[in-house]
Amino acid sequence: MENNRRVVVTGMGAVTPVGLGVEKTWNSLVNGVNGIDEITFFDTSDYKAKLDGEVKNFNPRDYMEKSDVLKTDRYAQFAIASAVEAVEQSRIEGTVDPDRFAVYFGSGIGGMASFTKEHNTLLKRGPGRVSPFFVPMMIANMASGLISIRFGAMGQAMPAVTACASGSNAIGEAMRLIRHGYADAVITGGSEAAICEVGVAGFINMQALSTATDKNAASLPFDRRRSGFIIAEGGGALVLEEYEHAKKRGAHIFAELVGYGTTSDAYHMTAPRADAEGARKAMSMALKEAGYTDADSVYINAHGTGTPLNDKAETLAIKHALGEEAARKAVISSTKSMTGHMLGAAGAVEAIAAVKALETSVIPPTINLMEPDEECDLNYVPGKAVRKDITLALSNSLGFGGHNATLAFRRV
Repeated sequence: MENNRRVVVTGMGAVTPVGLGVEKTWNSLVNGVNGIDEITFFDTSDYKAKLDGEVKNFNPRDYMEKSDVLKTDRYAQFAIASAVEAVEQSRIEGTVDPDRFAVYFGSGIGGMASFTKEHNTLLKRGPGRVSPFFVPMMIANMASGLISIRFGAMGQAMPAVTACASGSNAIGEAMRLIRHGYADAVITGGSEAAICEVGVAGFINMQALSTATDKNAASLPFDRRRSGFIIAEGGGALVLEEYEHAKKRGAHIFAELVGYGTTSDAYHMTAPRADAEGARKAMSMALKEAGYTDADSVYINAHGTGTPLNDKAETLAIKHALGEEAARKAVISSTKSMTGHMLGAAGAVEAIAAVKALETSVIPPTINLMEPDEECDLNYVPGKAVRKDITLALSNSLGFGGHNATLAFRRV
């Protein structure tokens, strides 16, 4: 098969705690809008963690028929909503052979809220009252399946399930489908909706979540006060397309996806390697494929969860991948400081942020970074966005299980 086909972004869509749609999300990010607030989905009286990043004012009927809404989990609704925006923006429909049109969409967990609801129904009302749609609502491949059905994409329809790297791995593998000649266009990204009683309890008990009660002192990437991430939900989608195909039909090209690196730490179920070698290798692979040189001006949308181990390890990975001098010249930010951690959706939304930074020459900030950690000593764009003309934008994602993924974008 071919292995040198160029891959470009021709459409984007997003549903996030800071806005419905890419433009609202991006405007919120560059203006430092904090999407974190109190959990409203259930009573948190007995929970140590009280805050989350919820998608507000979302109506799935804006994107789906009522009958379909009743059969789908919220995570799949986010996937459909973001894909609808991306496909409409790309104007890809009707221009690509259905057999050459694919879907690669990630979710770290799938329909956890549906699982919880139907299990409670089983216990309270018996097996006969469990929804016949329970299984398709729950399973993590359904987002990719529903997107495929919606847009008649008859090529591969696959999920990526690599925890918090799911969105990034989906995008990277979609790039390879096009690059190696298996598809001409792919709808890709990630979604998550895991803010439910058992999900939050599980993350609390593994000591992963911040228990802060002040929303402006809760999601604190790279700050010495950080104590855990803020769980969030959302969805992000990109339409990737083979360059010549996009050019021939006159599509608007937002950026070129020029690099992808993915590795496994092979170390621990949840903790990153202290030497950051897995993350460093993923970044190095993406940089090499992107043709990185010392002349590049680099922006990195960091994984930056606000957990003590992650931020320190990611800082080390950046230094080792770029070299100390180049790492200090790079601009880096964690948009999770505003959105919280959208788990399987994070990589997709953060890839969109990286593309928008390239497009606009505006670097979104890391808000509430007041007390820098001595071991996190790079330029994390604290507080306010900055203007900077960049030539290369990276997006890092690191997931439980030791999954590492880095995406690299350039202007065309």
